[in-house]
Amino acid sequence: MNLTDSQIERYSRHIILPEIGGKGQEKLFKARVFCIGAGGLGSPVALYLAAAGVGTIGIIDDDTVDLSNLQRQILHSTKTVDTHKVDSARATLTALNPDVQINSVRGRISSENVMELIKDYDIVLDGSDNFPTRFLINDACFFLKKTLISGSIFRFEGQLTKLKAHVDDNPCYRCLYPEPPPPGMIPSCQEAGVLGVLAGTIGILQATEAIKEILGIGESLSKRLLIYDALDMDFREVRTKKDPGCVLCGPNPRITKLIDYDQSCTL
Repeated sequence: MNLTDSQIERYSRHIILPEIGGKGQEKLFKARVFCIGAGGLGSPVALYLAAAGVGTIGIIDDDTVDLSNLQRQILHSTKTVDTHKVDSARATLTALNPDVQINSVRGRISSENVMELIKDYDIVLDGSDNFPTRFLINDACFFLKKTLISGSIFRFEGQLTKLKAHVDDNPCYRCLYPEPPPPGMIPSCQEAGVLGVLAGTIGILQATEAIKEILGIGESLSKRLLIYDALDMDFREVRTKKDPGCVLCGPNPRITKLIDYDQSCTL
């Protein structure tokens, strides 16, 4: 594709990078990414991918904007309180970059719709806030051979990894965490609190890893779990590996179809 004069100006700071250039910017235009959630993590993910010129961004959420969200969910504003998050997100992203196609879905992820929702996208970015959704997204991405960039935040700590269990000996989410914890064992951000800017830190790192994946540049976060402690301003890295006994991606899988856990998959 040929870049217009306005696009050359908009993306000029990308284009002058030898690792990206005009051809790399065209790759971003052609890319399709899907964001799970339009909340704390989904906000910076979607904003920076839209700003970067990622051509098609899908986003799903079933929630409405609450005043308490605005401390960290920067897609939304005081004016959009009580409106649907995906509607607020679409308006914000389109205003930021009209070049980008925003496919917003007002609804909830389930085993019945997840495969259809993500099948036409290259990369899935999980910004959900509960374990049942994370496991469901992991399983669907494995079955469909999709790259999954998973982020999570809790109080002052965030985690990030990239999962490509369909490629070589890369692990899946279940290799790291075999089963979801019992409902109620892990408090939510609503119950335990979360540092607002932590969502920005982890979400931006998710977006960075997505851009690297699209462009094929840099060192992949696959087989690595990045852990960030905001209080100590400390990044730690844990090497991960495929679990030979994994019930999903191991040589003798016991999970061959999607599972809905007792806790509904909220975002």
